[in-house]
Formats: sequence, structure tokens, C-alpha cells
Amino acid sequence: MSLAYIFPGQGSQYPGMGKDLFDNFPEAALLFEELNDALHFSVSRLCFEGSPEDLQLTENTQPAIFSVSAVALRTIEAAGFPTADFVAGHSLGEYSALFASRSLTAADAAQTVRSRGRYMQEAVPVGTGAMAAVIGAELKEIERACAEAQQGQICAPANINSGSQVVIAGNTEAVDRASELLRSGGAKRVLKLNVSAPFHSALMMPAQERLASDLDGIEFGDLALPLVTNVDAAIIRGGADARDALVRQVSSPVRWLESMELLIREGVDTFVEVGPGKVLSGLMRQISREVKCFNVEDAASLKSAAANLGV
Repeated sequence: MSLAYIFPGQGSQYPGMGKDLFDNFPEAALLFEELNDALHFSVSRLCFEGSPEDLQLTENTQPAIFSVSAVALRTIEAAGFPTADFVAGHSLGEYSALFASRSLTAADAAQTVRSRGRYMQEAVPVGTGAMAAVIGAELKEIERACAEAQQGQICAPANINSGSQVVIAGNTEAVDRASELLRSGGAKRVLKLNVSAPFHSALMMPAQERLASDLDGIEFGDLALPLVTNVDAAIIRGGADARDALVRQVSSPVRWLESMELLIREGVDTFVEVGPGKVLSGLMRQISREVKCFNVEDAASLKSAAANLGV
């Protein structure tokens, strides 16, 4: 068995996430308390009691998802899960992957993603940008529609999630134009997303510049586990490379499909999604039916994954 741990990003949050881990595993409760101290507010209370509206705010979403992912990782390590051969994380999840690889501390990652969320939210005025999920269209067709729809604005693929799911982002009007072109061109579905900013587009450059300054002040250790980056869909092992990838990631597309295909070519046949939700598990079913994928977000899923992995 060759194993990869993969970590979810924005869109995987839900009220009550992490509460079951907190209640059942002392190591989970301890790490939540550490993160509360690092963030100077109760991220555990946000996760357990926050409303959907609270959790939708990007400045809250990012530290909440990171915290639950980090806590889930700590519990599977304590449970004796095998060490991963590789790690990867979708967008925000790359910070969780770097925590798993011992490149970033939990405190540094949590503090940084809270700022990252704020910078992304503040990069463009509300309503200026948008994102839309495109189902059932070829990437080349999507790129062509985005290019035609720009008309002096920004519109481009932002998340290349699978062969049948791509998210586009940019100025609201350009995204609307591209959406109409794709619908008329035969896409199965185009769905405008309820997000607060056009993530992973050139409109995020102001956020990228602010985040780069923060990341320069953080120590990145070399990675104990090799990581596949979003921005290049390439394997890295150096701390400097990790920092550079996180900076460029902000305004660049998430190349998730290529990243997972790379891991499969590297021989990975088993994936464990570590953190809230099953978004990445669902994408993996679209990417390959030949690999196994389990998730860990609470005591029941941890027990099931452990049984499947022979722990």
C-alpha cells in the first residue's frame, strides 16, 4: 500500500465540525486549546456552535477548517495510522498538509490562514467578483469561454477539480458572460457559487502581496513528507519551495486533478481525506475508481478508516 493524506479547503465546513473529536479524544481537545490560544479567540466554539453564516465568512472559514483538519490528523497519529508517503491539500488545505509534513507549526498555520482569509475578503469590494462551478465541459472549452467573456475583465479557471468539474472565477460580469457561453455550449450544469470573493484569480493579487509579507516572517522547515503543490502540481520537499508555492497559490488555479493524477502515477493507491466533509473523496471518485479513498472527520469515520487500513 502507498498512502497519501489529503486535506480539504473552503467548502467543506459545517456547523458542529470537530466536536465529536473534541469529546472523544484527549489529544484533539488539547490541540483545540492550543489553537484557541494561538488565535486569541475560541476557534473551537466557532467550529462547534458557529452558524452557517458565521462559518461562511472567509476569515472564519479558513482557521476553522484548518483547525479541524489539524485535530483530525493528531487523532489519527495517536491512533497509530501508518505514516503517509505523500501529502496534499486543496487550496487552504495545503497549510494542513504542511502541518502534517512538519514544515509549519499549528500556531503559525492557524494564524496565517486567518489573515489569509481576511486579505482575500478585502482584496475586492463585495459583489465585484464571483465564482461558478462548471460541470460536464472540457477544460479547453472552459478556457475558451473565459477568454471570450473577459472583455477587459478577469475570468479564468480557478479550481481544476476533476475531468468533469472546474470552477471559474473573476469579475462578476465576466463570470456571468462565461457561464452563459458554457450553458449554450452544452455544459451539463453551471452553478454560481455562494462565496465571498473570486478566489484563485488575478483579482487576488492584493491579497497575495499582503500574504507574501506575512509568510516571509514565518519559519518553514524542510518537509518530513513530500507534498504535491496546488500551483505547480509538482512534488516538493524544501521549506523555501513550500513558502513560494503558498504565495503563488493565492492568485493561481488549484490544479487538483493534475496533483491527484501525479500521486496515482507515483504509485499511491490509498487516500485518506483528513478534515471536515467528504468533498475530496467525492472528487476522487470522479478522478479514479482504481484507488481507495477514506475520510476522517469524527470518531465513526476514524474507526471505519482504521479498520480499512488494518490499524
